[in-house]
Amino acid sequence: MAEFVFAPPDQVAIPVAGGGLFPVRRVYCVGRNYAEHVREMGGDPKTEVPSFFTKPTDALLTGGADLPYPPMTSDLHHEMELVVAIGVGGADIPEGGALGHVWGYAAGLDMTRRDLQQQLRKEGKTWDMGKGFDHSGPIGEVARAARIGHPAKGRIELAVNGEQRQHSDLSHMVWSVPEIIAHLSRFVRLAPGDLIFTGTPEGVGAVQRGDVLEGRVEGVGSVRTRIV
Repeated sequence: MAEFVFAPPDQVAIPVAGGGLFPVRRVYCVGRNYAEHVREMGGDPKTEVPSFFTKPTDALLTGGADLPYPPMTSDLHHEMELVVAIGVGGADIPEGGALGHVWGYAAGLDMTRRDLQQQLRKEGKTWDMGKGFDHSGPIGEVARAARIGHPAKGRIELAVNGEQRQHSDLSHMVWSVPEIIAHLSRFVRLAPGDLIFTGTPEGVGAVQRGDVLEGRVEGVGSVRTRIV
């Protein structure tokens, strides 16, 4: 058996509420999944279909760790989201059976270099570096679906320095969790350890060094980080 030319990286994992670790394979994200956020970004929710992008697995930030302000931006934005943790893989998953593939849920933040994203989009270039940078995915503990069920409604909110910035309800998602899983699994085969960030509601905005971000998804959990 051939040896690695250098030590492979550690397995990325997220703490599970009540104990244990959820090993992460891939991180998928849904764009523009709340109608009011689509409108605040200049889009029309009536014309939207599910669209996806990815983050590197090691962009996840756990345990309430500090988030270093990233380079190549002066307009870092928060996006509060429900995160789905996949426990059973599959391709072409039918919508009616999609929730059977979910192991649990978490609260997460899709941090975005907004100025870079918008400039690259304006130039017709891929805006991957606006989303997939180091520490761009703060995430809380994973709650087992066997314990909390499958939330289709409930408050999702984010406060910055104690002041509410984002607040909505999971029922306002354009595409439900089963619809997201079914659609994504047409493009890629999902596997245990995959995460899906399901999109953010309206109220996204810039943060600065020293800001403390505290988010919560009702019935699921919370996420916290400080920009340094």
